[in-house]
Amino acid sequence: MPGTLAVTGDVDADALINSDPLALLIGMLLDQQVPMEWAFRGPATLLERLGSLDAVTIAEMEPDLLDIECRTKPAVHRYPSSMAKRIQALCQHIVDNYDGDASLLWGSATSGADLKQRLVSLPGYGDEKAMIFTAILAKRMGVAPAGWQDAAGPFSDNTPRSVADIDGPEALATVREWKKAQKAVGKSKQQ
Repeated sequence: MPGTLAVTGDVDADALINSDPLALLIGMLLDQQVPMEWAFRGPATLLERLGSLDAVTIAEMEPDLLDIECRTKPAVHRYPSSMAKRIQALCQHIVDNYDGDASLLWGSATSGADLKQRLVSLPGYGDEKAMIFTAILAKRMGVAPAGWQDAAGPFSDNTPRSVADIDGPEALATVREWKKAQKAVGKSKQQ
């Protein structure tokens, strides 16, 4: 990895999501119903509180302890208890399917379609989140398996429509404006 995703406004938090595959997956998991900056800063908050971001360790944690770490102010999300459960389920999935190594999720993918299917199978990831994450990998992390554009759908184009298109404050503002304009005319990120 290291990537070029710059969304949090915090150099250290951005460095973490650009260099730690599990942090990137957790950031994307948290990216719902909160500002993007907050979501992608969540992994840095967890790292600070837990001492490390390790899928095995998180999967094996007492759920109540992880819940406390997610709820402690500043909380990692607007719904910290719900997200604590999803983070733990995500880590358990990584342990069960990728020997605890999040990078194997895309490192061993044989195609864009295979990558997207792996992402859709993650707890807390649906079709759109999988498409956006595929675009993040290709546009920001240099991980572009054959067919990634089809797997990423509309998020593969040059329209600044998602976190995959953010490499700094100006790009963040552009994506926000685009989303606002789409919402004003009743369209989604995919249109």
